[in-house]
Amino acid sequence: MMHDTPEQRLNALGMSLPRVASALGNYEPVVISGHQLLTSGQFPFEDGKIKYQGRLGVDLELSDGYAACQLAALNAIAQLQQALGNLSRIKQIIRLEGVLNVADGFFDHPRALDGASDLLLAVFGEAGRHTRMIWSNPVMPLNSLCLVYLVADLHPLED
Repeated sequence: MMHDTPEQRLNALGMSLPRVASALGNYEPVVISGHQLLTSGQFPFEDGKIKYQGRLGVDLELSDGYAACQLAALNAIAQLQQALGNLSRIKQIIRLEGVLNVADGFFDHPRALDGASDLLLAVFGEAGRHTRMIWSNPVMPLNSLCLVYLVADLHPLED
């Protein structure tokens, strides 16, 4: 599986990319600057709706947090695919940042965000190794459990 494309790895995982979400405000979902691509925050959308709403530790459990972060990362990968046309253009996922909606006293943020990290590694292999940062918010847009955003380094386009 080492030489498979990211798209083939997604298929092998039994996953397909969701419909790309539109911007929720006056911003770009993806910006490419030089050889870097940055996504805006991506929510755990499924069929156009936030699948995981509420706070970890009160409304939802750690397993929901993991699944929500994985789904948000899948939405981020869909943005990459739309922007690039080919996920093999990703040279390296440089950074993953996650914002989690957590209750006071919930401290398993890293294990929840592993849902996104594990997916990036499964889809991109070594190119999916990244740094990351976790933020928490007591209130999230759309009452979402999480959002994630990515910074990626790109292979240059061939002439």
